[in-house]
Amino acid sequence: MTTFTSSLPDDLLKNLDETSKELKTPKNKIIEKALKSFLDEIQRAKYAESFIRASKHNDIMAIAEEGMADYHRMIKDLEKDE
Repeated sequence: MTTFTSSLPDDLLKNLDETSKELKTPKNKIIEKALKSFLDEIQRAKYAESFIRASKHNDIMAIAEEGMADYHRMIKDLEKDE
């Protein structure tokens, strides 16, 4: 594990210290969880944005619609077999 040093606003550090004591959790673990959560949120936003961009592209939409039609046919076939 790598160690790094950073500066944070005093009020944020105070809040971190209080939360650490309240949860009986080391500050570095709180920071690690918060950072991971934030980075995951950014990845989800990027993923969602890629779908928005794809939805504006006619060829990609046609492929997706064709795939959905195939999917619906497969579901109907499975239901018939039951």
